[in-house]
Amino acid sequence: MLSIDPAQNTERENYKFLIGSIIPRPIAFVTTVSKDGILNGAPFSYFNIVSSNPPMISLAIQRPGGRLKDTSRNIFDTKEFVVHIVDEKNVEKINQTAASLPHNQSEIELAGLTPIDSDKISVPGVKEAKIRMECVLEHSISLGGLDSPGSDLIIGKVIQFHIDDDIYENGRIDPRGLGAISRLAGHYYAKIGEVFSIERPK
Repeated sequence: MLSIDPAQNTERENYKFLIGSIIPRPIAFVTTVSKDGILNGAPFSYFNIVSSNPPMISLAIQRPGGRLKDTSRNIFDTKEFVVHIVDEKNVEKINQTAASLPHNQSEIELAGLTPIDSDKISVPGVKEAKIRMECVLEHSISLGGLDSPGSDLIIGKVIQFHIDDDIYENGRIDPRGLGAISRLAGHYYAKIGEVFSIERPK
């Protein structure tokens, strides 16, 4: 077995080890609104649950070249965002939103996604997602030093869930009906495969 010191690697080498090892990763499609009122949308696979009481999620958003991405900037400005779960039916359109656009252009329009008003925040979501979560900024942590591009770790508190009727039953979500897509390395993604259960020891 290889033993590798990440301090001796380039950032790109460590990136490849991480995204190739930590799989599958859920994908958050995040909508935000800029100060100029532009609806921004972007997918992120550095995403997970933080807490259920209160309900909170995390996003780690990289700083390419040390610069804030539009999503981070908009969250810091408005303190609001919507997280959507990427699924088999919307993944093609959401992939289009990963394109680098000028600040004054909307990825939502580019991908042909349909904005839908939120209940408790001013940021719209998109209709094409079976699950969306209205979030407010709870915490943010700037990661990385002056000698690295770094990233922003964002903790969002979920203040409203929206769940498609077809996948909801008795307080639970049908994983097969959701059809969530996960991120692997490179250009690769994965669907929900074989599902099995193992009981926890008491």
